[in-house]
Parts: sequence; C-alpha cells; structure tokens
Amino acid sequence: MEDALAFRLTGAYRKRDGYVSTIDGAGVSNGESNNTDQYLVRGQLGFETEGGISGRLIADYSKSTASCCAAVEVLRSPVESAGFFGAVGLGARGGMAAPIVAVNPFDTTTMQRAVDNRIATQSFQSMNSNDQWGITAEVEIPVSDSADLIYIGSYREFRAEEAYDSDFSGLDIFDVLPGGGTAIDTMTHELRLQGDAFDGALDWLIGGYYSDEDISQTVNFGLGQDYDGLVGALFGGAAGPAPLQLFSGGVSPATVRATNAYTQSSKSWSVFTHNTLEVAEGLKLTLGLRYSDESKDGGFTQPSVTNALCPAIISNLLGAPAAGAPPAPPLGTALGTGLFGTGCFAFTAPADLPQAAFLPLPRTFNSNFSDEELIYTGKVTYEFASPITVYASFTHGYKSGGFNLDSTAATGGADPRFLSEEVDAYEVGLKAKFLDNAVTLNLAGFHEEFSNFQVLEFTGAQFTTFNVPVAKSTGVEMEMVARPSDNLTINGGLTYTDARYPENCAGTQTSANVLSLCGNSLTNAPSWVGILGATYDRDIGSSMKFFVNGQIRMESDRRTSTQATAVPSAAQIAAAGSVQAAVDAAPLVPFDVQDGNIKINMRAGIGEIDDAWGIEAWVTNLTNENTRGVTFNTVLRTGSRSAFVQEPRMYGLTLRGKF
Repeated sequence: MEDALAFRLTGAYRKRDGYVSTIDGAGVSNGESNNTDQYLVRGQLGFETEGGISGRLIADYSKSTASCCAAVEVLRSPVESAGFFGAVGLGARGGMAAPIVAVNPFDTTTMQRAVDNRIATQSFQSMNSNDQWGITAEVEIPVSDSADLIYIGSYREFRAEEAYDSDFSGLDIFDVLPGGGTAIDTMTHELRLQGDAFDGALDWLIGGYYSDEDISQTVNFGLGQDYDGLVGALFGGAAGPAPLQLFSGGVSPATVRATNAYTQSSKSWSVFTHNTLEVAEGLKLTLGLRYSDESKDGGFTQPSVTNALCPAIISNLLGAPAAGAPPAPPLGTALGTGLFGTGCFAFTAPADLPQAAFLPLPRTFNSNFSDEELIYTGKVTYEFASPITVYASFTHGYKSGGFNLDSTAATGGADPRFLSEEVDAYEVGLKAKFLDNAVTLNLAGFHEEFSNFQVLEFTGAQFTTFNVPVAKSTGVEMEMVARPSDNLTINGGLTYTDARYPENCAGTQTSANVLSLCGNSLTNAPSWVGILGATYDRDIGSSMKFFVNGQIRMESDRRTSTQATAVPSAAQIAAAGSVQAAVDAAPLVPFDVQDGNIKINMRAGIGEIDDAWGIEAWVTNLTNENTRGVTFNTVLRTGSRSAFVQEPRMYGLTLRGKF
C-alpha cells in the first residue's frame, strides 16, 4: 500500500512415488515405501515506515504423509540357512520373501543385486505423518546513520505420528503401534545491534540469543504372534518352538505391550560479537566471540505396561520357576542369557523392576544436563590488487550434548546423557577471479580436531548417540565457476577428505563400541567427491526463456555402518582376556563399504522472463546407480544385514507460477 506494505503468499505441493517395493512374508505386494505427499503454505507481510523502520511477519503451515522407511535385506541370517525357522514352524525363509539376498558375507555381487532389486519384506505398511506451523517476526530499526537494531523472534510447533513394522520382516515380531506421537514446541528470540565505523573500515555486530524448546514423545510397543517362534529359531530349536511360554509357565509374548514416554526441556542463551576490521588496504582481520549456556532436563517414564512374561522369566532364571515351567538354565549360560534378553526385550520390559538393581533392565530417569562454552573465531584475509584473496582462519566450535531419549538409555544404571562436542578447525585458502571475472576459482585446505565427537548409531531398532574422545578430518577442496559466454555457465569442484577416528581415538575409555572405531574412517565420508556441471540459458524472443542443466557427482568408496568390525560380546571379551584383544580379533562387518559411484542429474525448463510461470522437467540419478546410505544388523535376526537404499533414478515435473 503506497510502497509501505507488501504481502506475499506462497504455496507448494510435492508428491513422489515410493522407490522400495514392499511384500509380506508370502511374497504378496503390500505397497511402496519411501513415498511422500506434502504441501506447504507460507504468507509474508512486510512493511517500511517513513522513518526507515522495516519488518516482516512470516507464517507458514505444512503437512506431510509418507510410508518410511523399509529396509532391504542384503545378507541372509545363518539361522535361516540352517533351517531353524522351518523347524519351529515359521517357514523356510522365516518371514523373508525378497527373491534375491546374499548368503555369503563376501558375495558383493549378489548383495548389489538385492540393492538393485529394491524389494523389502514387512508385515504391514508403515505410516508416518507430521504437520507443523510457525510464525516469525523480524524488525529492523535504524538507530543512527551507521547502525541498526534488529530483532528476530519465532515460535514453531511440530506434531508427528507413526506406526511401523520394527523387525524388518514379514513375521509378526515387534511393532511400533498406532496411538503414539511426537510434539516439539520451540520459541526463539534474537537481538542484534550492527553497523560500521571509522569510515567503513570496521563492520561490527553484537547480539544475544535465547531459545526454549520442549519435546515430548510417546511410543507404543508390542510383541507379535511370531515372537516366541523366532526366539525358538534363534536358539536353534534347542528349547522347542515356544521357549518363552515354556520357561514362563505359559505366558504368551503376544500379550506384551508397553507405552514408553520421553521428555526433554531445553533452554539456551548466548551473547555474541562478530567484527571485521580493515587494518590496511586489502588486509582485513575478523574476530568473533560467542558465549553459550545450555541447560536441559530429560526423562523417561512408562505410563503403562502389560508384561507378565519378563517377571516370570526372571523368576525362573533366579531359581523360582512358575507352576508347570521347567527350571531355566543359569544366567551365565548362552541359553539362560538368551532367555533373559528376549524375555525381557528392552523396549517392552517393565521399567524399575526390583531386579533392575543387579540386572540390565530398563530404568526410568529424570536427569539434567548443563554446559557452557566460549566459541571463538579469527580470520585474516588479504586481497591483492588483482581480484585474488588469500585467507587463514581458526574456529573453536561447539555442539551441545543432551540425552538419549530411549528406554534402554539408563539400563544397568548407565548415564543417559552424552557430552558436548568441541572442534578446533583450521583453514587456509585462496579466492580468485580471472579473465574479466569470467572464471572464479576457490582453493582451500582444512584440518579439524574433534573432542567428544558425537556418533549417532542406528542399531536396527533404535538411534543412540555416544561420544568418541578424538576424531579428525583433514583435506583440500577446489571449486570453479566459468562463464565462457553470456549463456553458458560451467561449474566444478573436487574435494579430498581424510575423516577418521585415529588409532588413539578412545583416550581413556575402555568400552568396546568406542575401541572398535579407532583406526577407521568416519561413516559416509568418502575420500574423494567431485562435481562437474553446466547450465545453458537464453531468451526466446522478448518474453520467454529456457535453460538446460546437467550435473555429475562422483564419490569414492565410503563406509555405511557405524562400526567397521563386529563389537565383541562380554563372552568374547572374557575369552580374549581384554577388551582390546577382543576388538583386535573381531571380524569386519559384512557389506560395510559402498563402492564408489557416479550419479548424473539433468533438468530443463521454459517459462516467462519475469518468472510469471515456468515448467521444468528433470531426472535425478539418470543412470540408475543404486547405492546404500546405511547398512545395519537386522534386529532380532542373528547374522542378517539390511540396508536403507538411496534414491534410484527419479523423474518428474515442476510447475511454478507467480501472480
């Protein structure tokens, strides 16, 4: 309105087919996984007063539904190969029905065929839905000719529901049932005062930030009709087709249900400054400081549980079997330990049983985490008379710690918290332009040293975070953009990275899962990544334009599992004589490494010069390179490995309009 008010309304809709076909245990199709159906609406209201005060109010809402995320079995369990599933009445394949799966852990050809096939087995189609909305306010107030006061505040709510087959098979074993959900409420405030001084030689900024976030999650777990038979197969049939009912005195695992609830309340505040001073012509010094204070309260409770199985199994293992139940083997034996682990399955076992004082059983917790850190950065840049700039920088960074919001986090009295991560990062580089700015070249070398590196591991049944005392990343990178003509742009990049856990990564820690990482590269960190692309665009007459774009991405081999070697069990550690000896003797995990690959993306479009409308056709992964993102041990299926497959060739249309 008279150039004082502006309003913009944006809408987007995206629909994509799934790219993993799912079948049940009989091989009958029950849908697709990894599809998506989502929409977004965003409105913006901007204003500016005659006094120079300006601001924006942004509100948005989005909703998404999907079926995610089915995993493809790439290595068959020895339990299946030995015929134990058939022996207990679960069929020869034990609920798996994909036509291709490797039997030999060294058969990478068959493993890749399974990935190429993209067929996963599950007993029902997973359901994932979420909706979120938020509002953001920005106000900028000039306080002088050379300084502005800026406020940014936001509030956001996120809600999600999910139900899925958690055992990645066609058997009815272990499911996340409907009725649970996640709620996240986040509020933030930021106030900055920024400007320049000394005739523009100094750009300065000071500010403060505050955030308040509440997370609550409820998950309904349940064991299924085939759980007892599965346990019988895992025991090699030695305890019959229903060992848990046998040793519990007749309690069916299919009656077991548990509702677990997790909460976290986080508050964070910080004050910061960032300043760049031109100390001489072409020579600039940048200094930044940030003091951050974090506090979190996290907890796990169990609002409801129906589980007579676990107490009955424990009672038998401790010498008091239920009426009609035979005495169980002692806990120290393989069968006794197996009965305890499966009869008191961690996600459905009653929390805070009296025996949790001396057995690894779930414990509720209500704990707090707090930390503070001074984050700082320094950078020196020098620009030569020709457009060439060299620089060197150092940054001490920080990522807050927190809680593993999981029913297993405090098992056996373990600390559910993980520590804050810190990094010291060094970088030197060069930025240059040549041939009348037609060519831009950036070169950089970097080295990063992490302490208390946070590792997020998917175990097959859960995500858990733990700390590794030392990790390092060293590398060089090159980026180039060239415009040989007004219509053609060529871009390229090449990065070499050595991201690793050094041989001494464990420090003073003695846990097997940390020691097993030392000497290995980080997960999904290829040594080489290269990109080459080109875009050709031009006008068609006076009102139309078109473009065509191609991008090629190359990567070298990378690891896809958290652990490169099998983490030794307590029995293996005892037999080896020490944790380190057991780790040194552990075999490599099968199918950890994803081979290097090349993926090609193409896009072409036509539309109005003023962007009133446009239509684009595109294809990603043109040559249909099927690759793995994460490879993991299939839950409750000894020796089996499964993988989450990355996007295959995808194609589609994008329509844009502006009114």
